[in-house]
Amino acid sequence: MITSIADIPLPAAEDVRITRDTLTVDLTDGRTISVPLAWFPRLSHGTPKERGDWRLISRGHGIHWEALDEDISVEGLLAGRPSLLRSFVQTSSLPIRW
Repeated sequence: MITSIADIPLPAAEDVRITRDTLTVDLTDGRTISVPLAWFPRLSHGTPKERGDWRLISRGHGIHWEALDEDISVEGLLAGRPSLLRSFVQTSSLPIRW
């Protein structure tokens, strides 16, 4: 019997696809989650080649893009958490250089 949310195992990522405006991740439990690419400014400003160069980390519980210095967790995707950088970019008056 599961007694707390901490006892529920998180699925891992199996595959990642990126279109011009969407990040899609297939999970080991059969679900597919898609989120707006705009949630992750580093990915949305990367080239298609940079976005395509990803690898799974932490036994599939995270996705890493070396050239873009971006890491996204499956837990964060399932919780609907966009990048903290996105919040900074939206509220900052400082120029951002990519």
